[in-house]
Amino acid sequence: MPARYFIAASAAIVFAMGTGHMWLTFFSRAFSPRDSALEERMKSVPTVFNKRLLMWKAWVGFNASHSVAPMLFGAIYGYLALEHSELLFGSIFLMAVGATTLFAYVLLAARYWFYAPLSGLLLSLALYLAGLALH
Repeated sequence: MPARYFIAASAAIVFAMGTGHMWLTFFSRAFSPRDSALEERMKSVPTVFNKRLLMWKAWVGFNASHSVAPMLFGAIYGYLALEHSELLFGSIFLMAVGATTLFAYVLLAARYWFYAPLSGLLLSLALYLAGLALH
């Protein structure tokens, strides 16, 4: 299998994870606190940063923006792998940025998240590195 398909598969996993996270943010209660009183407090207490920015809005905004970056990574690296693989594989910078981004996500998942995102990111990183190695 050509190296570009490994990179594209890696990108597709990350894109799907970001899309799933966005869906969970806006169409489920997955990221709501189990304690309903805490959620009510978050909807009424402002942040230290800005008196008009409520914790709940910051929380939802964080989760939405947290979804956009993996979606963007997946779209860009999937596109480059499938449509402009010579550009991707010809640029040490692009290859390094992709690997570094995935490695950083793996570290974040291992430290702060839970098993499912870590598993998906480890698989994505493995596919990405396999693509680089095959090239």
